[in-house]
Amino acid sequence: MHDLLLTPIVFLVTAVLLVPLAQRLGLGSVLGYLIGGAIIGPWGLGLIGEVDLIAHVAEIGVVLMLFLIGLELQPAKLVAMRRLVLGGGALQMAACGIALGGVAWLLGMPWIGALVAGIALALSSTAIAVQNMNERHLDNTPAGQAAFAILLFQDMAAIPLLVAVPLLGGSGAADFNPLFAVGAVACVLLVGRYAMRPALRLIARTGLREIFTAFALLLVLGIAHLMELADLSMGLGAFLAGVLLAGSEYRKALETDLEPFKGLLLGLFFTSVGMSVNFGLLAAAPLWIAALTAGYVLLKMVLLGVAARALPVPAVQRWPFAGLLAQGSEFAFVVLAVAQDANVLTAQWRETLVLVVAVSMALTPLAMAGAERLSRYLHAVPPKPADTIEPDGARVIIAGFGRVGQIAGRMLAASGIRMTVLDNDPDLIDMLRRYGLRVFYGDATRLDLLRAAEADKAVLLINAIDDMDTSLRLADLVREHFPHLKMIGRARNVTHLFELRERGVDLVERETFEAALRIGEHAMRQLGIDEASAQLARTSFREHNLATLEAMFPHFRDESQMISIQEEARQELAQSFEHDRIGLQNARKREDAEMP
Repeated sequence: MHDLLLTPIVFLVTAVLLVPLAQRLGLGSVLGYLIGGAIIGPWGLGLIGEVDLIAHVAEIGVVLMLFLIGLELQPAKLVAMRRLVLGGGALQMAACGIALGGVAWLLGMPWIGALVAGIALALSSTAIAVQNMNERHLDNTPAGQAAFAILLFQDMAAIPLLVAVPLLGGSGAADFNPLFAVGAVACVLLVGRYAMRPALRLIARTGLREIFTAFALLLVLGIAHLMELADLSMGLGAFLAGVLLAGSEYRKALETDLEPFKGLLLGLFFTSVGMSVNFGLLAAAPLWIAALTAGYVLLKMVLLGVAARALPVPAVQRWPFAGLLAQGSEFAFVVLAVAQDANVLTAQWRETLVLVVAVSMALTPLAMAGAERLSRYLHAVPPKPADTIEPDGARVIIAGFGRVGQIAGRMLAASGIRMTVLDNDPDLIDMLRRYGLRVFYGDATRLDLLRAAEADKAVLLINAIDDMDTSLRLADLVREHFPHLKMIGRARNVTHLFELRERGVDLVERETFEAALRIGEHAMRQLGIDEASAQLARTSFREHNLATLEAMFPHFRDESQMISIQEEARQELAQSFEHDRIGLQNARKREDAEMP
């Protein structure tokens, strides 16, 4: 019981401490889990044993992930992707498998072992790639869709690969029954087509949410176990079940119930991968392992980058696409183990390749960062020179013409006030010029551009720049070189407001404050409160908030004083609310008493 309780505690403490740290450093959550696994595993602090058992349990996270991915894919959409899945997947597997197998043969492997190793290394980790796609918001991009199609092909290729490896070793496929495998897939398709929805309907009618969640888990795990019994990919069966339920009215409920389990178990899976790294082998030959891993990741990235030219992936996304799939796959561990059992690979080569795959998985966030930087370097657009500004005698300059600057500018233009607009978005400038507006491309924090815009003759500058640091640099520049120029600033938050006020900006408005007050007033009206009371509540809160800011402004560099003022303001606001509530109740009582 003690060990049973200690193991999840160790996992949870590791995740809570290391994953946020890795996220903060820009490394991604996957690398945080992998590093945590290495620390608590048998080659680290040795806090966790039974790594193989934990890894087997953690595979459920991958199974749930593929089931949820399947839920997002309508069968019609899957059919529409068939060219990308079959064509792109076959191209990637062939190119990477042959090239990596050739390198393995040159390193001294027998040609059969090199072929199997090449194909195994051509596989990519679905769990890691999808996690990185989600974190970097690439899932709906052409690169993300192409990567997912290739991962799907790799999962489907698992079936013939498991059959072929024992045959190549001369041991036959005694443990693999093709009829049983076909029957298992047919069973999944039939159950998914005819039995899943009626069963979900019956469970849903009970009204017991926990039973619905239990049945959803049972459904996915049962299908995964059936596929495992048939020596097939558990994830492939779960994916097929998800696709069959993609059009179901229970899709959203299934997603909501299974998502928390998927996240925790995926974290456990990544942690188990970190635990499985043989640091003894790494310590014995660090340069050899480092060279193999670096060569593997770089060669695979180059091959994927070249293959992306034949796929519908824009040039700017080809290297991020390559970085997504450059790591090895968790399924490679299975293929390499089968290859050793079939005498296709020696134990030494299997352990070496397993270590290379595991390290490559840990390097995925770094490979993605390098790929994105390379893409920005290769496809960087030369900076457009600032526009030449012809003198026009405009009295107002608007710096930044986003959602705030546009509203202010349209009001001024409708009133016949001439203005000069500066913005660094060339597409926006071209669009606005078609409507006859006097807008110019350039960085408003450049002194020469402000002089060209006649800041020395203008009366007012509206600082509507979105970026806080740039906004503050502009305020410093104007105050130093154009002290006569009045400024109105747009503040993102209270700190930004204080920073602008400190720089002498004449008037600062928080961009969401007034809108939020109006929303609060409308909410009160919708809840039945009369118009006068709702307006009074909005006005009172506004005055109290502004008074609090004025009290805080002289002390905003003094954290202790700021906290004290905020606490006093909260107490005053609570008293004000109570006073208003009592006054409203008394007014209603008087109205009731006056009614006949």
